[in-house]
Amino acid sequence: MRPTLVVMLKEPVPGRVKTRLGRDIGMVGAAWWFRHQVRRLLREVEDPRWRLILAVAPDSAGMSSRVWPPHLARVPQGSGDLGARMARLMRGLPPGPVCIIGGDIPAVRKSHIARAFRRLGAHEAAFGPAPDGGYWLVGLKRLRIPATLFKGVRWSSEDALQDSIASLGTPARVVLVDELRDVDTAGDL
Repeated sequence: MRPTLVVMLKEPVPGRVKTRLGRDIGMVGAAWWFRHQVRRLLREVEDPRWRLILAVAPDSAGMSSRVWPPHLARVPQGSGDLGARMARLMRGLPPGPVCIIGGDIPAVRKSHIARAFRRLGAHEAAFGPAPDGGYWLVGLKRLRIPATLFKGVRWSSEDALQDSIASLGTPARVVLVDELRDVDTAGDL
């Protein structure tokens, strides 16, 4: 079963993407940064070892957007909070291991993704922690997906990683992979 890497993306429209960053550098600047960051990231993580899929929002605009490379498969994120959208992706994609990342991680490289997929071989879940208590990557082997997946997670908080691990139930075999920083504010740049 071929692994799948999903990159969750919002259409780079000023005021709708990277709004916390936009409060620091302006909404147009934040959208510009995101658009160019994602282009670089997609070039970096595209690899024949895994299927690359873009999970786009908003659903209708993202599916037809000319911003993202046309050769990459796209699926709609759908409605709900981040947890509901990620859980839906985990349940709905083709069989095999899945890792999900965002588009705002400048330091991510193919080696980080490959390591996460390798570590899933001996574990049910992999997380790439971020210094702020969240995470930049979540991966599941998907042999068993609990109904509680990502429920009760305090998003955008220092508890997001621990809450997400707890949502897997016990005894889940979880491994932490490389710590990377995402960009939420001008200080992160």
